[in-house]
Amino acid sequence: MTVMEFFALSAGEWMCQRTSHHLAFRRSEGGRSRMQIATLSPADPAVIQVCELFKVDPRRAVGAARVQWNGEQEWDNEEYKGDVVLVPIPDPDNPMRGQLLRDQGYAEKVPVAGTYVMGSDGALTLYTEYEMTESEERIWFASPNLRLRASTVKRFGGFSMASFCSEVRKLSASPSPISAVAESRSL
Repeated sequence: MTVMEFFALSAGEWMCQRTSHHLAFRRSEGGRSRMQIATLSPADPAVIQVCELFKVDPRRAVGAARVQWNGEQEWDNEEYKGDVVLVPIPDPDNPMRGQLLRDQGYAEKVPVAGTYVMGSDGALTLYTEYEMTESEERIWFASPNLRLRASTVKRFGGFSMASFCSEVRKLSASPSPISAVAESRSL
């Protein structure tokens, strides 16, 4: 599976449940969010803009994913919103890995270029180094409508946070077999 095939399988609305372990504080925190994922074509203005931000030829981009989220964490009950464009630039010698350009980072809210690896098991692993932190995130499908995500964040060379997230795809409302039978009987 290529990174764009992974993004295409991820397209849709997801309900996310997250547990984060803050190692320095020896505390866990839960959170929930809604996430919307859409694929973008290589010619999309957002893809071109991110490539230009990193001085990468936009013709090297194979597309992108736009991820938007809205959620809350237990500790502070603040609402978290975000919108990020992820632009993969495959390695010409091995398209299963490459650079991942982001207009906004995960651990630090700044534009960042990291790397990605598509595993033979279909999992996508993202590696990102910031000025003061490093993150590693692994995302995989347990089934077509269930994604799992595990991540670690290191600050100053030591682990500071580990998290696990389950993401369930929101399916479109379709009549259940019971309501379809009831409706046919009323005709």
